Amino acid sequence: MARPNEKLADALRVLKKLQNKHNGVVQTEDLKESHRVILLEEGFIRQVMKGWYVCSNPREGDGDSTVWYASFWPFLSGYLNKRFGKRYCLNVDASILLHTHCTVIPRQVTVIIKEGGTSTLKLPHDTSVLLYPDEKNIPGNRVEVNGLQALPLADGLCRIGPQFFRNSPREAEIALGLVRDPGDLLTVLLAGAGLPAAAGRLAGALRFMGRNADADRITETMRRAKHNVRESNPFEILLPTLGNSRERSPYAMRIQSMWAGWRNDVLSVFPSAPGLPKIPDEYLGRIDERYVADAYNSLSIEGYQVNDELIERVAKGNWNPEEDAKDKGDRDAMAARGYFRAFRDVKASIAAILSGENAGEVARKAHHHWYGELFAPSVTAGIVEPHQLAGYRSGPIFIRNSMHTPLPREALADAMETLFNLIAQEPEPAVRAVLGHHLFVFIHPYFDGNGRIGRFLMNAMLASGGYPWTIIRMHSRARYMSALEQASVGGDIKPFAEFIVQEMHAWEAR
Repeated sequence: MARPNEKLADALRVLKKLQNKHNGVVQTEDLKESHRVILLEEGFIRQVMKGWYVCSNPREGDGDSTVWYASFWPFLSGYLNKRFGKRYCLNVDASILLHTHCTVIPRQVTVIIKEGGTSTLKLPHDTSVLLYPDEKNIPGNRVEVNGLQALPLADGLCRIGPQFFRNSPREAEIALGLVRDPGDLLTVLLAGAGLPAAAGRLAGALRFMGRNADADRITETMRRAKHNVRESNPFEILLPTLGNSRERSPYAMRIQSMWAGWRNDVLSVFPSAPGLPKIPDEYLGRIDERYVADAYNSLSIEGYQVNDELIERVAKGNWNPEEDAKDKGDRDAMAARGYFRAFRDVKASIAAILSGENAGEVARKAHHHWYGELFAPSVTAGIVEPHQLAGYRSGPIFIRNSMHTPLPREALADAMETLFNLIAQEPEPAVRAVLGHHLFVFIHPYFDGNGRIGRFLMNAMLASGGYPWTIIRMHSRARYMSALEQASVGGDIKPFAEFIVQEMHAWEAR
């Protein structure tokens, strides 16, 4: 008879195959009853609804939402395709959000089905799916996006009402930015009896974004076809955040839009920059004075158990993983040593910034090196594989309990290039610091260390304006994470900017 650990190992082998095949979504029929029971008991799968499970981490509690948010779209794809085949379509709003690669998990997704009654499928963590039958309005030319049946982008843009532009202006701008040729829109607008109201709305939106030629083409073509078009701007925001952007990546467009839409909010709450220090060595000396407190707080925020003694031992070189077995196996010591090495590297970057080099270009060149220094001791100890220091992550990653999903691997190069271009071109140090930090962790380019690198980036940019090195205190962690979430999910950067100002003043008052 197999022992319990052998039974679990056998079940995990089966689960691994299913996980790779179905993106972490498992049905009852995929598993033997004995495997399902032991995996559920040990926390390796979690039930979503009757007959459906998602792979989970046994160390996470029942209230942890990370697994569910990571599995939301794969589950929806698996469930809808299993139940309806291709006889369904996401409604217009959800279709647009798929095309723009919105990073926020929606509270509810509306799905049009061909048969059956209206029903609401309750899902974990206050999410749901609304199913309603409307066979006449399911388009025949559906497209598959991330395994889901959706409206084509042009069809969706021609169907969305003015409320979408008011409620989701960033998504509307990105969606329009993805339309390279207004002829795609005109094909839909001119079909059947025509859609003159939608034509006027889209022409007004394009003109608002600075695409006058495209707006003219829509109105002129519709009028030639004998449609009475009244152009109107459906946006309520004062200025476009993308303008006549020629970016092709929706992820890069999102970074551009967030930067343009938020920079004035940052400036409205941040004090004026003191300017580059006249005596750089004094400024760098004050950074050194904050090293111990900075290392303690930054590492503690990330869950490492560190204390002043460990930090001082590492800083003085009394840490020896080659000869001391305890040091070699001490994860916290690895993190502390890596932080010390990265801190020195960031300080060298700040010295270059204080000498007059462009802060964004310095960070662009240096951030991979900061990351490498941060994890070099862990590579030495065999905790981290050397290939993980090669560059940006090669797979997906998720932020604990956040409704924001970091960008996929294939989007990282474009998004990071856009971010550093924006930092390099930005004239205001406060904007470079606040948005640089937030958007870095929004993108989450590395498998680990994103928070620490984000805070290093923030302080390098603060230095570019003469602001003091600012420590995010451990006891402020909840407010810190909440402010980041308000920006990433709620679209409001002000709480995060205000939080940084408060933390900066807290350390200056000491």
